[in-house]
Amino acid sequence: MHQHGIGAWVAKRRLKSPDKVALIHGEGSTMTYGQFADAADRTSAVLRQRGVGKGDAVAYLGENSPEFLQVMFGAAQVGAVFVPVNTRLAPPEIAYVLADCGARVLIHDPDFAVPVASALPAARTPHVIVTGEGTTDGPGLAHLARAADAGFTGHADTVHRDPAAIVYTSGTTGRAKGAVLTHGNLTWVALNCVVDYDVVSTDVALMISPLFHVASLGMGALPVILKGATMVIEKGFEPGRALAQIERHGVTMLSGVPTTYQLMADHPAWASTDLSTLAKLTCGGSAVPARILNAYETRGLSFSQGYGMTEASPGATALPSAMTRVKQGSVGLPHFFTDVRVTDATGQPASTGDVGEIEVAGPNVFSGYHGLPEATAEAFTDDGWFRSGDLGYLDADGYLYISGRLKDMIISGGENIYPAEVEQLLSEIDGVTSAAVIGVPDERWGEVPWAIVTVREGASVDTDAVRAYLDGRIARYKLPKNVVIVDELPRTASGKVRKADLRARFGA
Repeated sequence: MHQHGIGAWVAKRRLKSPDKVALIHGEGSTMTYGQFADAADRTSAVLRQRGVGKGDAVAYLGENSPEFLQVMFGAAQVGAVFVPVNTRLAPPEIAYVLADCGARVLIHDPDFAVPVASALPAARTPHVIVTGEGTTDGPGLAHLARAADAGFTGHADTVHRDPAAIVYTSGTTGRAKGAVLTHGNLTWVALNCVVDYDVVSTDVALMISPLFHVASLGMGALPVILKGATMVIEKGFEPGRALAQIERHGVTMLSGVPTTYQLMADHPAWASTDLSTLAKLTCGGSAVPARILNAYETRGLSFSQGYGMTEASPGATALPSAMTRVKQGSVGLPHFFTDVRVTDATGQPASTGDVGEIEVAGPNVFSGYHGLPEATAEAFTDDGWFRSGDLGYLDADGYLYISGRLKDMIISGGENIYPAEVEQLLSEIDGVTSAAVIGVPDERWGEVPWAIVTVREGASVDTDAVRAYLDGRIARYKLPKNVVIVDELPRTASGKVRKADLRARFGA
């Protein structure tokens, strides 16, 4: 038996550090690596009893929990492919994911019984198991696992090129696509994090972002388990509870998006919470606004920022915390085992400072889209680089800056406007909580930028104030010609702004 994939990790952790606390969950319940490995073995046995073997898909729909991870590793041990399902999906979207991946088993939290019942007729998934002890309809995973063989030895032969997970992308332009991540992809992204974020076995990581997102899974949970560190698992994010957990458990590592960090800094308990153990803060999704940097720097904290996409498992670049101010606005340098380049319209490397398409290569880059050979072929260049569809540029030191999505670029009077640049500045305006910049048709200029923003309750933000703040910071042709305040921005299930919806609403 050659188990060279992630399915071997928990068994090796049981051998190397059986009594080390792996997971803390709920109100302080703990699970050691020995117990974690036993739970994964029992889960493997449960899956085998339902005919799951190498290459079969095992889907999971639920909040962050130890069960999420034991199912992932239990599936990996038998060579199955783990499919985390976004808990925010509607029943038709759940049905599509289950049918598209051909899930043999769906394991879900009881809270999702209603959408699952609605999705199953179209999904036709043969086996459905609820987490916990079960319901009147049958025993749950906890009950089944206790009755299963703790000494399960039916591990499948697995190598790095074998599929380990299918993670569905947001689908901003049509149906979501399933990105096939191999055991090698997930191993190398974890190694990138260990190297670039200095993950060590004594770390305590607070997991507040959903594990069904590849960022939390690939760059949060996996490096922690690889190093034998400890993970504090939260079902969801509540700023006051997150602060309390940091103090209670001596958390050293925390990952989130700018909004996460802003909500924590705005919480009444922020000033009184002991944050002295925090050493590693990572942030993705967008650049950290200056006001958030300031709030954390007053507490002696700084950020590592990064850039990535599902297809890169997801990390592509990282900005060391020491360079946060020096290279403010940058998403950093390529991860240690990853390469990034920017190409012009002809596919040649762009000159320093010139905007072009960002391309990524490395062992963490996915093998392709499930069942979509044409889309897979279109996603790669002839020499094997993944075409991200994002625009950016490299400075003289090799640091990457994001300019926006290729399809979101605005051309006004022959000038290119990259929304991300304007959105970053908008996010620094007092009262603005989120922002999106779109192009709106204009008879004179072809199209002009509009800013669609949400604001803090009680705040006053208008077009004149926004233009006055931006004037002098960016070229005048980039200034929004109008500012529209909305209650919320339309987003995909993974949190990306649906700019097509905004253009349909405001750009007609």
